[in-house]
Amino acid sequence: MRTPIESAFAQAGNIFALFLDVIRKTFQRPFQLREFIEQSWFIASVSILPSALVAIPFGAVVALQTGSLIKQLGAESFTGATSVLATVQQAAPVVTALIIAGAAGSAVAADLGSRTIREEIDAMEVLGVDPVQRLVVPRVLGMMLVALLLNGLVSVVGIAGGYFFNVLLQGGTPGAYLASFSALAQLPDLWIGEIKALVFGLIAGVIAAYKGLHPKGGPKGVGDAVNQSVVITFLVLFFVNLVLTLVYLQVVPAKGA
Repeated sequence: MRTPIESAFAQAGNIFALFLDVIRKTFQRPFQLREFIEQSWFIASVSILPSALVAIPFGAVVALQTGSLIKQLGAESFTGATSVLATVQQAAPVVTALIIAGAAGSAVAADLGSRTIREEIDAMEVLGVDPVQRLVVPRVLGMMLVALLLNGLVSVVGIAGGYFFNVLLQGGTPGAYLASFSALAQLPDLWIGEIKALVFGLIAGVIAAYKGLHPKGGPKGVGDAVNQSVVITFLVLFFVNLVLTLVYLQVVPAKGA
């Protein structure tokens, strides 16, 4: 009988093994292009509107908090730069990851879980069809693609929301808000946001697929697997976000430093 700690480590090892399997079978032929397009469209359809709606208040909160603090420090001219940096580097990738994991990840886990309890996965293996290559790889790649594109959408909406609230509610100057972008921001800030979104989409897809392929206890187990996939993804995403941010701040010097 395994202890909870042993079970957690075993599950982490199995998820990492599936991650390696997905990478390896991504380059195997035939590539499931139709499944990839269908899954990408489905993931985008359930994620675009929630992402945009969440990005507006997220960008507003960032702008209001940074604007209030910078005003106390007497550096109002840098309000736009700090708001944009916070949105592009941190807020946009995290919001994208949460929406992808919560909406798309739960749908993927439920779909694969229902296929598993109906023994469709076993039937595919008996017929010589690899379920990882046929079902998992297109879903994981679809979540990565949509996360990459959604990150751009969330960044734009978040920056627009921050601009709106800063100018209207805090009495900021539109010209100063826009002109300060080049003071602190640089191109790598955009790249790290896109890299984070890509990595977060990969993590969310692999965890959702693993939980969907290993439900326990019939239909109730599928529901439990969906809940577990979302919770585990959230925990892993915040840890990975911390690691990527630390690495980025060490590798890429701040502008003007």
